Amino acid sequence: MGRDLAAAFGAARDVFDEVDDTLGQKLSKLMFEGPAEELIRTENTQPALMAHSMAVLRVLEREGGVKLVERAALVAGHSLGEYTALCAAGSFSVGEAASLLRLRGQAMQKAVPAGLGAMAALLGAEMELALAICADASQEGSLVEAANDNGGGQVVISGHKEAVERAIELAKQRGVKRAMLLPVSAPFHCALMAPAADAMQAALEKSPPRRPQIALIANVTAAKVTESAEISRLLVQQVTATVRWRESVQAMIALGVTSFVEIGAGKVLAGLIRRIAPDAATHSAGTPDEIEALLKAL
Repeated sequence: MGRDLAAAFGAARDVFDEVDDTLGQKLSKLMFEGPAEELIRTENTQPALMAHSMAVLRVLEREGGVKLVERAALVAGHSLGEYTALCAAGSFSVGEAASLLRLRGQAMQKAVPAGLGAMAALLGAEMELALAICADASQEGSLVEAANDNGGGQVVISGHKEAVERAIELAKQRGVKRAMLLPVSAPFHCALMAPAADAMQAALEKSPPRRPQIALIANVTAAKVTESAEISRLLVQQVTATVRWRESVQAMIALGVTSFVEIGAGKVLAGLIRRIAPDAATHSAGTPDEIEALLKAL
């Protein structure tokens, strides 16, 4: 993960070095070499994904002469990607984002004892149906909620394991195309994450975001936000709230966006955007070859 970027570009190496120095850990070595089971621990995954994205952005800036403030109308990110989006827009430094995401990952992992929570994907279910399933599957002391509205009939649910399992059975009974447990370490974006939200509130009070140079479309509201205090409040809420990605993309389209650029590992968001807004142009850049192709497209 990111090794080809580090080998090819000094700007990428600078990002990985800054993250390593901030965390006091050779996270870059773990990214480049593994082991995978260590990298997928959420306290490592979250800063690693941010580092990869910011390495790509710094290469675009330094090698390609791309100035984000001149080229981007808005920024957005999915879950932890919201911190990356804010880092790109100048609200956090790379080091600040790495520290916050390390804490976020640790706090989320600690919030729920291992084995108590679960997440599942409902494929072929719109949000209204997913919410009804969650309501019917929840019982006193055992809840399941919509965690991600990803669009294109994909909703992720999260909560107590037994409630999630009930929801899977209900989904199958109600004609959902596919319902399956996800291999995650904790039930993210549901009320069970309240202790992690408290931890992030304390952290953001010590390291508040600066006013972004580019407006953010926030996960919690699917609306534009620029005020630092409001961004901080929404980042705290985001830990327990639904990631409203479908509505976020629709909001950007309504604001006149016609082209989306996904920066970092993989092409998941570009795929979701194509389902939500088939007429929009999408680009993804996470490798040296993809960066070259993106620069030509831009």
